Amino acid sequence: MNNIYRLTQRLFSLFLRFFIFPVIRFIWVGKVDGINNIPNKGGVIIASNHKSYFDFICFNAIAPRVMHYLTAAMFFRMWWFRPIVTLTEQIKIERYGEHRKESAQQAFAKAVLMLKQEKVVGIYPEGTRSHNGKLQKAFTGVARMALIARVPVVPVGMIGTYEIMSRHENRPHFKKCQIKIGKPIYFNQYHGQENNQTILREITNQIMSTIADLAGEKYEFDSLKHKG
Repeated sequence: MNNIYRLTQRLFSLFLRFFIFPVIRFIWVGKVDGINNIPNKGGVIIASNHKSYFDFICFNAIAPRVMHYLTAAMFFRMWWFRPIVTLTEQIKIERYGEHRKESAQQAFAKAVLMLKQEKVVGIYPEGTRSHNGKLQKAFTGVARMALIARVPVVPVGMIGTYEIMSRHENRPHFKKCQIKIGKPIYFNQYHGQENNQTILREITNQIMSTIADLAGEKYEFDSLKHKG
């Protein structure tokens, strides 16, 4: 059964790469800068601003490596979406309900394990899609994950996905986004300090500042009052 599942995963991956992703690129993806900044091996975190579901869709379509995102549990409950997020090994996380804290801990642990297995994990430090298309305050989970797994963070600025489909819309528009990928940021000097809230906030501010520059926006630096 395990061999059959792995074969199914492989076939589905090929289907996405050769049939679905080219269509997405043709319709919704415009200019892509910095694709070579994504390391071709080793664990790495892709940290992006989050304006739309199309952040996930468009970046997957151009990513040179398989992406594993922290994904809302609602997608695992949709009969038509469940096979996609399962076969591509997305990381389920409950955002609401009484078990959300336990779910977040499990998702975090799974993401760290994947990073140590030299996979690529995608995360949106803001936690949810923007209500107005602007950058929101970020949680420090991305910093803590990077320090525990001891991997670099590649910042990404998504431009135009809010105009493709904002969180207030149910259907996408036929517009193109721009994707800007920054150079990997290493935090070797902070390894072992994953419980230092000041360090976590400083790292998060650095990541978000870089994302803001890539996206052509401004990020309002946060203090320790906003913890993640």
